[in-house]
Amino acid sequence: MNIRSLTRGDGVVIGAAVVLFIASFLDLSGFDCPTGINCSRYNSPNAWDALSVLMSLFLAGVVGAALVIVGRAMPSRKVLGLDLGQFGAAFCVFALWTAFWTTVDASDAGAGLILGLLATLALAGGAIATPLVPALKAPLARAPRPQAVQSPYGGQPQPGQGYGYPGAQQPHGAQPGHSQPYGGQPQAGRPEQQNAQPAPAAGAPAGDFAPFWFAVPVARPLYGEDGSPSPIAELAPGTWYLAVEQRGPGLVAQTQDGRRGVLRDTTGIQRG
Repeated sequence: MNIRSLTRGDGVVIGAAVVLFIASFLDLSGFDCPTGINCSRYNSPNAWDALSVLMSLFLAGVVGAALVIVGRAMPSRKVLGLDLGQFGAAFCVFALWTAFWTTVDASDAGAGLILGLLATLALAGGAIATPLVPALKAPLARAPRPQAVQSPYGGQPQPGQGYGYPGAQQPHGAQPGHSQPYGGQPQAGRPEQQNAQPAPAAGAPAGDFAPFWFAVPVARPLYGEDGSPSPIAELAPGTWYLAVEQRGPGLVAQTQDGRRGVLRDTTGIQRG
């Protein structure tokens, strides 16, 4: 599971699932104790005392959140031809539907139902809106930088420059500390960039390609080298990846966990 592919929207889904699970232990209905009666022995039931409410509302939402997160981290996993995230989103919407009508039907809704309704609202919203809202598609956390890792293509990274740091492997003729767009031309009047080499064009011989570090401007899927239409990982902005081969108009990239795949959309990427 690639934890680094999780987004802020996934964080909303996880938080809502935790709140929903806590709400399952709270009272489903309110109870007004009459004056002069000892009501200490009267306990309002919670979701664990009502199996239908527990399964269709609270646990359905928690299971839906788990499927959404697993589907985001492992996009190649499918059930009956559908992504796990799609199943999870359906569970979250079903939990919201159940919570709404259960709360409406209750004559005196308790803290458990009210909090459950709010949690399922956030849960369904996060599951559905994450792929659509750019702010929710941003990475949940930046990947930590290892201290010392052997470069996959020879050469020892400098101290403090682990995998994912462009200084560990510089493209031919490129100057450290100067990022440039993929395939960009050196600027006139910059002596230090006179020898910078542009990226090879599509169809260029493999011998003319030199591995280089790059970063994507937005999250982009990484597809298998076998041409499968299902992505095997997702490249997140703010992290450096290693391009190891030119594959037509795309690049064969290697992730931090050693997986290789084809980045088909290379527009706007930044070279290290």
